[in-house]
Amino acid sequence: MRRKFGATLYIGLFLLFLYIPIAVLVAFSFNESKSRSYWTGFTFAWYNKLLHNHEILRAAFNTLVVAVVASFAATVIGTVSAVGVHFLDKRLKRLMTLLTNLPIVNPEIVTGVSLMLLFTFLKVKVGFETLLLAHIIFNIPYIVFSVLPKLAQMDKYLCDAAMDLGCNWWQVFFKVILPEVSPGIMSGFLMALAFSVDDFVISYFTGGPTSQTLPLTIFAMTRRKVSPEINALSTIVFVVALTIIFVVQFYESRKNKHLLRRNGS
Repeated sequence: MRRKFGATLYIGLFLLFLYIPIAVLVAFSFNESKSRSYWTGFTFAWYNKLLHNHEILRAAFNTLVVAVVASFAATVIGTVSAVGVHFLDKRLKRLMTLLTNLPIVNPEIVTGVSLMLLFTFLKVKVGFETLLLAHIIFNIPYIVFSVLPKLAQMDKYLCDAAMDLGCNWWQVFFKVILPEVSPGIMSGFLMALAFSVDDFVISYFTGGPTSQTLPLTIFAMTRRKVSPEINALSTIVFVVALTIIFVVQFYESRKNKHLLRRNGS
């Protein structure tokens, strides 16, 4: 009984520590005044002002386009790469896994600076294209490591059975492998989407002055002053992220129920 109470208390304190700052942020996004210490009344004025801020709207559009396009491209490349790595022999597979893991453990500032130096060396002007390319590059390893575990769980004889029944390699890939690893692909895509929307460091070095994303715009705004518009914008981003999490959980639960029914039958 004491152990259960202690575990509940610990979890409760942990969740409070995580979510009280977010609750304060959300509450003060509806505060009538600009004060960050005193509540003066409820209003939607800051959200209305935010929706008429052309700088933020342009940054939000850039962020959305970069995140969706980069995540989709990284998902395609990462999924094909994961399948290729999965069918390598053990030594090459270990080596490729290590090389794929390096960009993840590498500090983002090193990746950002190295990409900036690469674009400078190639005499490529930094802008939207370099920003998009950088996001695709740093998202690919996350896709690979989301898909590889699903490939490892797949019955290794399924591909051989499909080819024995007359399927060519592309039919095996689209009709056998992709359905089996689809949860990993979806998880990797959403992870890449979240990382791309959230990224600051790599975008700072590869975006240029004409391709500002939301994190860069928020940083520039906070250097001038902390406006309640930032609270409103952060609240919207939090709600969108929370919605994505719920969608993923719903998708995963539906997928697991379908698999349980299929295995049960």
